[in-house]
Amino acid sequence: MKKLIIVFLCFLTVNAWAQKEIVKILTSAPCVGMCCKDRIEQEMQFTRGVTKVDLEIESSILTVTFKTKKTDADKLRQVISSIGYNADDVKANKKAHDKLPSCCQHLDFKEEE
Repeated sequence: MKKLIIVFLCFLTVNAWAQKEIVKILTSAPCVGMCCKDRIEQEMQFTRGVTKVDLEIESSILTVTFKTKKTDADKLRQVISSIGYNADDVKANKKAHDKLPSCCQHLDFKEEE
């Protein structure tokens, strides 16, 4: 019984260290197909601290679950920008945006001056 209690307490301690948060980010992904979805989700999966990613195609809302000890929402927005998409109020990186396939480029993209 003691071993079971110790294992349970260890499990709770590990979970306390691995705090997760969920953030919803509005992107500028215009595709109605899977092109943008696949590109963003694949790139975000390799981002430090990210444990789950889902881009809702119809709304262009990206839902990201991440470990708060490894990253934060602002860093995630910067990653999305570096892929070539707007992320909430963070504008897309112009060079990355221009390299996207034409179906993934946002028609209203404006470079910040």
